[in-house]
Amino acid sequence: MSDRGVRDFGWNESLYEEQPPAATPPRPEPQAAPGGDPGGGHRRTGRRPRRSRKHRIVRWTALTVSLVILGTAGAGWAYYQHLNNQLGKGERASGASNVKKAKANAAGQTALNVLVLGSDSRNSAANLKLGGAKYTQGDKPRADVIMLMHVSADRKNMSVISIPRDTRVPIPTCTDPDTGQKYAATSSVIINESLARGGPGCTLATVQNLTGVYIDHWMMIDFAGVVKMADAIGGVDVCVNQNVWDRSTTAQRGGSGLKLTAGHHDVTDKQALQWLRTRHAWGSDILRAKAQHMYLNSMMRTLRKQNVFTDTGHLRNLAEAATSSLKVSEEIGSIKKLYDLGMELKSVPTNRVTMLTMPSVADPQDPKAHLVPSKTDAPQIWSMLRNDIAFDANGKVKTGKTKATASSTASAGPSAAPAASIAVHVVNGTAGDANGSPVNQRAGDLVKALSDAGFTQAVADTTPQPAEGTTVTYPAAAGDQGKANALAVAKALDIPKNSVKKSSHVSSVTLVAGSDWRDGTDYGKTLPSAGSAPDSANAINGSETGACMDVYAPYRW
Repeated sequence: MSDRGVRDFGWNESLYEEQPPAATPPRPEPQAAPGGDPGGGHRRTGRRPRRSRKHRIVRWTALTVSLVILGTAGAGWAYYQHLNNQLGKGERASGASNVKKAKANAAGQTALNVLVLGSDSRNSAANLKLGGAKYTQGDKPRADVIMLMHVSADRKNMSVISIPRDTRVPIPTCTDPDTGQKYAATSSVIINESLARGGPGCTLATVQNLTGVYIDHWMMIDFAGVVKMADAIGGVDVCVNQNVWDRSTTAQRGGSGLKLTAGHHDVTDKQALQWLRTRHAWGSDILRAKAQHMYLNSMMRTLRKQNVFTDTGHLRNLAEAATSSLKVSEEIGSIKKLYDLGMELKSVPTNRVTMLTMPSVADPQDPKAHLVPSKTDAPQIWSMLRNDIAFDANGKVKTGKTKATASSTASAGPSAAPAASIAVHVVNGTAGDANGSPVNQRAGDLVKALSDAGFTQAVADTTPQPAEGTTVTYPAAAGDQGKANALAVAKALDIPKNSVKKSSHVSSVTLVAGSDWRDGTDYGKTLPSAGSAPDSANAINGSETGACMDVYAPYRW
């Protein structure tokens, strides 16, 4: 069988079905590993496949949001069901969020967003052996790693944004889907606690509200799962500029136990987990995310080089590790659905993959321990996601406007009413969140711009209403006519048509100027260009091979 699919990103295009054969399911290999300590950090994801016997073979390959490309050749229907049964499932969303899925582009495509979580659970024997903080046994797990993977609508570029676990953000009202326990909304705890307040679905709602980005699915893995995946992959290249030993010191207790000499190393098994959990030796949670991104990029390159489709044993090990390690949102809770999800990503080349970290600053309430999103740079990241703008500049240069604005559209339906007859309510949402500050007179400035464009019934709301993204909404009861009127308002200010939404909570066309539009009256001019992620995001391209981590002096040896 040709390995071209592997070289192209690990996918095999030959997919054939047959009647489920009677086959003996291979035994899954139990895996465990010793060692570990506090620290934190990890993630992984994957897909699973199956193959029927004789000349008809089903090859499944999938890329999890932590960018693990998986494939396997099973021994028939029984083995396929075995993999399906190993896969954990849970409710997609268990928290309050009004974020809606973005509308399709002109080609009918929508972006894909997947939340990848790493749990710090110590509630199994395998996890107790690997992780420190044994005193947390029995506690609800927290999110040690939070990553949002965004795949562009045209499936030509992908980005992965880490949100530091110690970030304080508003957490919405959530209900634990397993126990029914309800948790009130709060802004007094950090984001990693959202997992304990309603499961992955609560973290998903929290991140949706933070970013204004609709998240389609989530995937979660724990410490033991990371070790299984690392062992199945068989070694990932990492690099340090100095000898590193992440251990307890007189100034700081804890540590992952990672001990390496300067230079490049292939890490696997427990050592891979140590790399992903190391924090103190790099100097901060932000730098830990950078080390995790280096690992993911390297792992992606490693898997592309492996001839997984010609090595049945390796394929099976990958599938076993993935399905026994992952828990996913229920709407993608089968091997077939994960395969379909993986196929969505098959065309993304390495140099169009970007890893970055949410820009943040010290939390005014607890500057030594916690962070809050940067008021300037974080909104730029979220704006690029909402508007599907690539974080790399390696795509083809397009002529003319690249963003589908309201003016580019000629949808069937009624024409907009005369501008002077359209009532427009303008809201200042530039504060962005509870930690931001609104721009003075922002609503008034936009009212003037709309009046100049003929919308003389535009009025400003004097009460700031924080919003991450700029939107134009219209009453759901107004139907197509309301939509046409809202599109006309959006066109006057060059706001993309995918920012125009219907709502049952407004009584007239309502413009909310979010934290992504703090000045100017032409929204289109404020949108970032491709490859313009702020320096504070520590962006790393998937094609970079020479990156090494600097070691914080107290942890050198």
